[in-house]
Amino acid sequence: MLYSIGKVLFTIYFRLFYRIKVKGRENIPSEGPVLLCANHPTALDMFLIGVFVPKRKVHYMAKAELFRNRFLGWIIRCLGGFPVSRGTGDVGSVKTVFRLLEEGKIVGVFPEGTRTRKRDPNKRKAGIALFALHSGAPILPVAIKGVFRPFRKIELIFGKPYRIASDTGNGTGINYPKEELYRVSGEIIDSIYALME
Repeated sequence: MLYSIGKVLFTIYFRLFYRIKVKGRENIPSEGPVLLCANHPTALDMFLIGVFVPKRKVHYMAKAELFRNRFLGWIIRCLGGFPVSRGTGDVGSVKTVFRLLEEGKIVGVFPEGTRTRKRDPNKRKAGIALFALHSGAPILPVAIKGVFRPFRKIELIFGKPYRIASDTGNGTGINYPKEELYRVSGEIIDSIYALME
């Protein structure tokens, strides 16, 4: 209920204050597990993407610090977010990702880990590669292009979903070398920024 209300309110906000152009919504799978991977230029990204994903709820990993305020944490949870402690190997959040994917949900992840206005080759996390390789869920690359200033044009681009492959193999129980995980993460990030070209 709160998710639907929030979606309506954010739709009004984005439509009033920004010139939003959405491309590729037909690429969003209507059912089944999806790893939605996007760049992360602003704090509004999860809301912008969530507004324009039709008929499906996007569940996001959000930094644990946001949940320290109980009211804010409650709102984020209602909007599909769940906490992750960055840099600690948070087993609980990892289990949550796999559970949601097993349930056929969309899980939103920002592979660069933190907000990044411009592409930074040094900002890539191994976690997204683990999720993709172990779950086998398709990757849905999403690019946010533009500057978040009132009445400026923002492009939201949904690419075509694809599955990632590893020379080491895919599936649970496989130990992937760190170099392979970073290679796969880089490949996913490349697919996001390629949408802006």
